[in-house]
Amino acid sequence: MTDSHPLPPAPIAAPIEKVSIIVSKGSLEGIYPALIMANGARNEGIEANLFFTFFGMDAIHKGRQDHIKVAAVGNPGLHMPTIAGVIPGASALITKYMEKQIEKQDFPDIHEFVEMIHDTGAGVYACLASVDLFGMEREDLIDDLDGIITVGDFYAMAAGGQIIFT
Repeated sequence: MTDSHPLPPAPIAAPIEKVSIIVSKGSLEGIYPALIMANGARNEGIEANLFFTFFGMDAIHKGRQDHIKVAAVGNPGLHMPTIAGVIPGASALITKYMEKQIEKQDFPDIHEFVEMIHDTGAGVYACLASVDLFGMEREDLIDDLDGIITVGDFYAMAAGGQIIFT
């Protein structure tokens, strides 16, 4: 038996033209996905903005961005018992392993990656509430920062695009 009333074709979605990515985690596995997404967006000609908040601020803090570690405790992606993450040196060992894997993939370190993405025209912003919460000053943050903005400013900037929370 044939269907005499076929379904109409699914509508074609409009292409993504803008993404705003919220970076809230201060670990390698929290920061790199956001940077990869922003870099991929820029490579596809998509407008991209990065909004760093809470512990994600470490990625744009001059004194911390070269000291980002893997979160070893309670990280189910490591496929090891949570208790193993509290063993002295476990986080450092896992971080070194991940850094070697990242290097094998020819990804830049966080500092270079943020700078590279910024140089493609992506916006790089810090959350004003987080800056205040952690007692930071503008001088503590990277030079490539486009501004310290409020959540309202972020929403206005993100209007009409996709928001990705990492």
